[in-house]
Amino acid sequence: MGDFNQAVILEAIRRSVEGVSRIELAAATGLSAQTVTNITRRLLDDGLIAEAGRAINGPGKPRVILRLVADSRFSIGVHLDPAVITLVLLDLSGAVVRRRVVRTPAKDPRRIVDVMAQAIEAMIADAGIDREAVAGVGVAAPGPLDAARGTVIDPPKLHGWHRVPLRAVLAEATGFAVALEKDTTAAAVGELWTGNGPADDSFLFVYLGTGIGASLVRGGEAERGSSRNFGEIGHIVVDPDGPLCACGLRGCVDVVCTPQAIVEQAESAGVFPDDREGNDVEAVEVRFTQLCARASAGDLQALQVLRRAAAHLSVLISVLTNAFDVDRVVLGGPFWSRLASVYLEEIPPALDRRSATRAVRQLPVEGTVVGDDVGAVGAACVVLDAVLTPRASDLYLED
Repeated sequence: MGDFNQAVILEAIRRSVEGVSRIELAAATGLSAQTVTNITRRLLDDGLIAEAGRAINGPGKPRVILRLVADSRFSIGVHLDPAVITLVLLDLSGAVVRRRVVRTPAKDPRRIVDVMAQAIEAMIADAGIDREAVAGVGVAAPGPLDAARGTVIDPPKLHGWHRVPLRAVLAEATGFAVALEKDTTAAAVGELWTGNGPADDSFLFVYLGTGIGASLVRGGEAERGSSRNFGEIGHIVVDPDGPLCACGLRGCVDVVCTPQAIVEQAESAGVFPDDREGNDVEAVEVRFTQLCARASAGDLQALQVLRRAAAHLSVLISVLTNAFDVDRVVLGGPFWSRLASVYLEEIPPALDRRSATRAVRQLPVEGTVVGDDVGAVGAACVVLDAVLTPRASDLYLED
């Protein structure tokens, strides 16, 4: 109970913009004045919060204002993508202090882990912070995952990654505690932490990366699923007349909505000559970037390809929002900024036409507040979330 109450107090202080007094904390949390005093004393002793002057608010003596000491603790987030590895260093408030991006080397898992570890050490050294102040490392990786073992199991775009114990290997290489999370779920946690939504926020996060994924936030918490693999939506059919998928169906998300699928559609439409050498993620990303640039410049053929992709994605989103009945939709991921202008124009009206609740409300569709680094930021927020966010489940008694 003491740990839970401390998390409640710390979260309330973190969310306060101008700081908060002990009296205001007691009113906001329902805890007794003595409990608030005891907890804030411990937090002051630990250097997590600080007294930041006094404020006069009505009759009585001025109240001491408490604020979070953002640079008292840090977390590191790593996003493993088949094309690039993105790393961020976050302070306790969730602000990005440092950022690094390195190309994902040859798909050998050991080599990739070595690159991660070296980049982590370089980022800490560049920031000039004490290693002891780092609460841990969060890794956002493509699924499926074996969460109990901290293992990555055969991701479609990371060839050779068969049951790689990423959590244990990276922990050994860095000396930090490591949390492993699906990239889509990590992105939702990042959005939840850095966004301005209410404490009981409810939204669908659609992740646009090398692959397409989804995550769900309900009641202010990310839904992870019983195996922590929520959001594997690659084989939902969005175009029954679309290309054949490896699963045996036609028009699945994986063969219609991903960057590779969109590039192939652009080549078939004559936007590009069909002369692309190789089908690796780097070659696909180069051409995808060119396609988005042409669309932004007014190329009607390129624009039509992206509009068609947006129409397909709106089918997927409508299936998920009708099933989960969320308050809003958030789009993000490494490829989001290149698609934002077209998708934000095309998807909302298409989604509204398919919405089961259109007679009740209009479902907002918006881009992430985090930016393209949402996977890495979210991975770091997973670490902070474990440290700071109060959960009723923490109060359950074990048998």
